[in-house]
Amino acid sequence: MFGGIAKSLFGSSNERYVKSLKPIVQKIASFEPTLQAMDDATLAAQTIKFREQLANGAKLDDLLPEAFATVREAARRVIGQRHYDVQMVGGIVLHRGEIAEMRTGEGKTLVATLATYLNALPGDGVHVITVNDYLARRDAEWMAQVYGFLGLTTGVIVPNLTDQQRRDAYGSDITYGTNNEFGFDYLRDNMKYDRASMVQRPFNFAIVDEVDSILIDEARTPLIISGPTDDRSELYMGVDAVVKQLSPEDYEKDEKQRTIVLTEEGTEKVERMLEDAGLLFGANLYDFENTQVVHHLNQSLRANVMFKRDTDYIVKDGKIVIIDEFTGRMMDGRRWSDGLHQAVEAKEGVNIEPENQTLASITFQNYFRMYPKLGGMTGTASTEAAEFYDIYKMNVVTIPTNLPVQRIDEEDTFYKSTEDKFAGIAKTIKAHAERGQPVLVGTVSIEKSELLSEFLHREGVKHEVLNARFHESEAHIVAQAGRLGMVTVSTNMAGRGTDIQLGGNVEFRVADELRDMPEGPERDAAIARIKAEVAEEKEKVKAAGGLFVLGTERHESRRIDNQLRGRSGRQGDPGLSRFYLSLDDDLLRIFGSNTLFSRMMRSSLEDGEAMPPSRWLSKAIETAQKKVEARNYDVRKQVVEYDDVMNDQRKVIYEQRADIMDADTVGQVVEDMRHETVNAIVGEACPPNSYPEQWNIEGLKTRLADTLNLDLPVDQWVKDEEAIDPEILEERIREAADAAIAEKSADLEPETWTSIEKSILLQNLDHHWKEHLAMLDALRQVVHLRAYAQKTPINEYKHEAFSMFQRMLDTIREDVTRTMAFAQFRMAPPPELPELPAFLTTHIDPLTGEDNTADWDAGSAGLVTTRIPQLGIPQPAGDDYGTDPAQWVGLVSRNAPCPCGSGLKYKHCHGQVA
Repeated sequence: MFGGIAKSLFGSSNERYVKSLKPIVQKIASFEPTLQAMDDATLAAQTIKFREQLANGAKLDDLLPEAFATVREAARRVIGQRHYDVQMVGGIVLHRGEIAEMRTGEGKTLVATLATYLNALPGDGVHVITVNDYLARRDAEWMAQVYGFLGLTTGVIVPNLTDQQRRDAYGSDITYGTNNEFGFDYLRDNMKYDRASMVQRPFNFAIVDEVDSILIDEARTPLIISGPTDDRSELYMGVDAVVKQLSPEDYEKDEKQRTIVLTEEGTEKVERMLEDAGLLFGANLYDFENTQVVHHLNQSLRANVMFKRDTDYIVKDGKIVIIDEFTGRMMDGRRWSDGLHQAVEAKEGVNIEPENQTLASITFQNYFRMYPKLGGMTGTASTEAAEFYDIYKMNVVTIPTNLPVQRIDEEDTFYKSTEDKFAGIAKTIKAHAERGQPVLVGTVSIEKSELLSEFLHREGVKHEVLNARFHESEAHIVAQAGRLGMVTVSTNMAGRGTDIQLGGNVEFRVADELRDMPEGPERDAAIARIKAEVAEEKEKVKAAGGLFVLGTERHESRRIDNQLRGRSGRQGDPGLSRFYLSLDDDLLRIFGSNTLFSRMMRSSLEDGEAMPPSRWLSKAIETAQKKVEARNYDVRKQVVEYDDVMNDQRKVIYEQRADIMDADTVGQVVEDMRHETVNAIVGEACPPNSYPEQWNIEGLKTRLADTLNLDLPVDQWVKDEEAIDPEILEERIREAADAAIAEKSADLEPETWTSIEKSILLQNLDHHWKEHLAMLDALRQVVHLRAYAQKTPINEYKHEAFSMFQRMLDTIREDVTRTMAFAQFRMAPPPELPELPAFLTTHIDPLTGEDNTADWDAGSAGLVTTRIPQLGIPQPAGDDYGTDPAQWVGLVSRNAPCPCGSGLKYKHCHGQVA
C-alpha cells in the first residue's frame, strides 16, 4: 500500500532514473545549432577532434554530449533520420552497459549508433550483435553510411567468409554480426595453430540487439564445434524397433521436464527384446558393457514419445528438418546433438547420418561475460530483469515511447476446448476483417496454424499462413500484414525482421509490382501512385482501429506474448490485442490441470460458450507463466553453474595455447614437461620412504623405454651404489633424456626445431582437451545420481572435473615427452601447421535438443535492401572461389551453396566426402 502511494508521488525507480538523464539530453541538444552550422567536412572532422581529446586524457563520458549530438546531425544529413530525445536516453543507457527496453517501432537500430560511435572512438573495436544474418547485413549497410561519413570503418561477419575477410571485418572500428558467428569465431580461433591465423581482436564493448532472445532464450544452448565419430546406424535402427513395440504402460513421461523413463516392468520387457535382437551384453540392461545401448535407448524413447512430426520437425526430401520452437521456421542443415537426431532419423526410416564428437564449446553466458562492457536493447526485457542482473550484472531501463501508446490490450477470453476456441477465433477474425481491420494471428506451432486455417476456410475468410512450410514467401507476407482487411496467421512473430506498417509496405509493393519496369518517368509515376495508395489505405486502417493482434494461446514466457502484442500500436498508431485460451492449451493442461480455476470452467461452461473476460483469470495465467519462467531460469542457471567449471578449465587451456603460439621458443616448456614426467615415473617405481629392495626396478626400466626411448642400466646403478636415492636416479635419467633430445635437435635449424616443438605441444593439447570434453559430458549426464547419496551434484561435478583436469595435464606432459623421444626428424623446411577442417558447428539445447546454428529471417529474400545503399563488404559468391573445385576445399562452408551453381549445398555436391 505504502509502496503504491510512494510510486504515485515520486514515480517508479525506472521513471526517476530516466528523469535523471534529462540534463544530459538537454546538453546534447545545446550542441545542435553549432553542429548544424558546420559544413560536411568540418562535421566529419569531429571524430579526429574527439580522438585527440581521448589521447590527452579525456574520458568517454566527457565526450558523450557532443559526440551524441554529432551522430544525430550526421544521421539527419546522411540517412534523413534525426534521433528523438527518447532515443538519446536509450543511447546513454547502452553506453553505461545497461539494457534499453524500447517498444517495437521506436528505432532501436538508430539508437545503437550513438553508443557504438562513442565507444568506437578509442579504436579498440565495437561489436553490434544481432539475431540473424539478414539484420546484421541490413544494419551494417544502413548505418555504415553514418559511420563512414564520420570517418569510421564498418565490417560485417556473416557465414561463408574466408579467414582474411573475417580478420578485416574484426579489424574495423565497428563490426556487425550474429551471436553464433562471434561465438564460433572465438572457438575456432582457439583451435588454430598460429596466432597470425586468428581473426578476432581482444574484446572491448558489445551491443546486443534483441538481448532477451540472445542472452535468455538462446542461453540454454551452448555453442558446439564438433567432428564425426563412428557410424552406429544399425544400433539406432535395432533399438528403435524395440522402442516401437513398447506401450504407454512401459514408461513414465514428464512433459514439464521433457523427460521419459522406463518403468520396472518396461525395463524387463526391453531387456528381453534387446537380448532377442542380439543387442544386449549379459542379462542386465544397466551393466557397464551396455552403457551405449542405454544411451541409445533413452534417446530413442525421447524421439518416439516426446518429439512430434510437423510440430518439432518435418520430413523433407528424405531428411529430418528441425522446426524452431520460437519462430516456427525450418532449420535446414541443423541437427540435434547427443544422438537424438539419429534416433529421430531411425524413427522416421530415413538415412541415418553419423553422430559428432564435441571439439570445443562455450555457453553464451560465459562468452558475453568476457566483454569488459556489454549493453543491450529489446522490446521485452523487464520480465527477466532479475536474471539479467544475476548472470550479466546488467540493469534493465524502460525507455518511454516517443508518442503515447494507443493500443488497447484486452483481457483474455477463455473457452472449454480447442475446437470451441478456434471456432470463436474464426468468427472474431471474420468480423474484424469485414470492417477492414487487419488481423495478425499468433499461433504456437505449425499444427495449430493449419488447424486455424481450416476454421477460417469454413468461415470464408481469405488469409495468409506464415510458417516453416512457406518460408520463401515470409518477407512478402509480413510486409503486407498491415493492409486493409488482411488476415495473417503466423507461427511465431518473435524475431521477424520486417516491420508491419499500416496500409502496407511501399518498398515491397514496388519490388513486387514494378519488378520488370525499367527506370524512367513511367516508373517514377508508378512509385508515386503506390505511395499515395499506401497513405490513403493507412488512414482507412487507422479508422478501422489499426492492427488487431490475436494470440491463439499463451506462451510459456510472457516476453513472447509481449513481442506479439508489440507488433501493434507502433509510433502512436491505434491497435488492439487479445489472447484466446482453452483448457486444452499446453500451459493450462500441464501447469494448471487440477486447479480450482480449471474445475470451475469445466463445470460452468457450455460447449462453444466463452467465459466473459476476467482480470482475475488473466492474473492467474500470468502467475502460471511466472512459475514456468522461474523454472526455465533455474535450468539456465544450472547450465551456467556447470559451464563455469568447464570455463575455468577452458581459460587455462586457451591461455596455454596462446602462450605457446606467442613464445619465440618453447624449449623450456618441453624440458619442464620431460623433467616432470621423469619425476613421476621414478616416483611410481621408487615410492618415498621406501628401501631400494622394495623398488620396482624392472617396471622402471620398462617405463623409461616406453616413454623416453631410453635403455639405462638402472638395475646396475642400484646394485653398485649402496647410498643411491630416488633423487640421484631422477637426475641421471633427466640428464640422459636431455642429451638424447639435444642430439636430435643438433641436426636441425633452431626455427625448424621450435616449429616441431610447438606443433607437438598444440596437437597434444587439443587432442586431450577434446577427450576431456567428452568425459565431462558423460560425467554431467550421470552426476545427478549422486543426489541419492545425499550429495550435491554440482559440488560432486566440480570435484570430479578438477581431478579429471589434473589427470589430463599429467597425460599431456607424458604424451609430449613420448612423442619427442620417439619421433625421427630430418633436415627439412619448418613443418606447416595443419589447417582447420570445416567442422560442424551446432547450437543445441541441452534440455530440448533444439538447434539454431544458422540464421534465417523474414527479409532474407533480400528485397528490403533495395532501399539501403550497398556497403563495400566482400560477400563470397560465384566466381569468388575460382573455377577449380579443388580450390574450394577449406574455403567453402559445407552448409553453403555450392559455387558451381547447382543449387545444392556444397557438402551434397562438390564437397561430398568419398
